Amino acid sequence: MTIAPFSIATSDDVLEDLRRRLEMTRWPDAETPDDWSQGIPLAYMQRVHDYWLNEYDFRSREAALNRWPAFITQIDGLDIHFLHIRSPREDAKPLLMTHGWPGSVVEFQNVIGPLTDPDNHGASGELAFHVVCPSLPGFAFSGKPKTPGWGINKIAEAWNELMAQLGYSEYLAQGGDWGSIVTTAIGAQNLGQCQGIHITMPVVGPDPDTMNDLTEFELACLQAYQFYQDHDSGYSKQQSTRPQTLGYGLADSPIGQAAWILEKFYQWMDCNGLPENVVSMDELLDNVMLYWLTDSAASSARIYWESFGDSALREQPVNVPSAISMFPKEIFKASERWAAKRFTNIKYYNQLTSGGHFAALEQPEVFVSELRKAFGQMMA
Repeated sequence: MTIAPFSIATSDDVLEDLRRRLEMTRWPDAETPDDWSQGIPLAYMQRVHDYWLNEYDFRSREAALNRWPAFITQIDGLDIHFLHIRSPREDAKPLLMTHGWPGSVVEFQNVIGPLTDPDNHGASGELAFHVVCPSLPGFAFSGKPKTPGWGINKIAEAWNELMAQLGYSEYLAQGGDWGSIVTTAIGAQNLGQCQGIHITMPVVGPDPDTMNDLTEFELACLQAYQFYQDHDSGYSKQQSTRPQTLGYGLADSPIGQAAWILEKFYQWMDCNGLPENVVSMDELLDNVMLYWLTDSAASSARIYWESFGDSALREQPVNVPSAISMFPKEIFKASERWAAKRFTNIKYYNQLTSGGHFAALEQPEVFVSELRKAFGQMMA
C-alpha cells in the first residue's frame, strides 16, 4: 500500500470562515446554578470564545503540530492518518498509541519526544520507542467511513495491518478511552504481532465474588461508575443512538463544537475545577480545531453507534501480557483483582495519585514513566 507524507495545510479561507462564525455566535442564556451541573457555564465559554477569536494563533500551532512526521495510507478502502516518529536508538521498540473521543493525536504531543529520544530528554539509557499514533476512522484527518462496519474489532485489525505496513512484525500497543478499548481488542484478537498492551481505562465489570469484601478503592470505583451513569453519560447515549442528528449543530457552530468537547475535559481531567489548571488553552483549542477543521463531529461520534452493544467489548478475554495504569479521575476504574478476570496475564498494575482520563496530556512525565515501567517488566 502507498504511504504518503502528510502535513496540516489549512487555507486562509477556512480560517476566515471560522472567524466569521465566531463573531456571529448566538449565545444561550446562562445556567441557573453557580456550578457546572447543567453543563459548561456561559461565562467560561465566553472566555474561550474571546481567546479563540483574539489570541489563539493557529498558524503557529499548526507549525508545532506539523513538527512530527505524519502520513496517510489506505486500509480496507479507508484513508488512515497517522504520526510515525522513529527513535534514533537501534534498540527502540515499536509502540502503537491510540487516542479516544473527544481527544486526538494532540494528546500525545508532549510525550512523543521523551518516548522516542530519552537520551535527549533527561532519561539516558531508559527504554526508547518508535511511536505510531493513528487517528481513529472518522476523526481528524483519517477518512470518514461511508458505510457501517468500522467498529472496534475492525479498527483493531486495521491497526495491526498498519503496523505490518510499516515493517513492524512485532509491536507494543497503548491506549486511553476508545484507544484503551481498541488496544484491548488488539490483545484479545492476539493475531501474533502484538507483544503486550498498556491501557489506562480497563473496561471490566466488578467481580461478583468480591462484593462482600470490597476494598475502599473498589467502593470508589462503584461510586464513580454510578456518578457516570446518573450525571455524565448523556453524550454517549446521544452519540450511540443519533450521531447524525447531533452533527448538524456541531458542524455549523464552532462554539457548539468546542463546548461539546471542553465540558468533558473539565469533567474527566484531574484539574481542580478548570482544564487550564493542567493544560494550556492553546492545547485545548488545538484539539478542538482537529474536529472543526475536518468537520468530524458526526463521523467521530459514530464510533459509539458502531460499537455500543457489542458484548465482546466487555467479555473477550485478553491473554497477551497486559499493564494497567489507574489514574484517579479516570471514568471507569477497576482494581487489579477485578481486571484480572478479563486480563489473564497482568504484568504491571499501578494506582496513581494524580491525573485523569487524558493522562498523556495531563501528566506527560508520569505517563512516560508508567509506560517504561510497564513495558520494561513485560520484556524483563
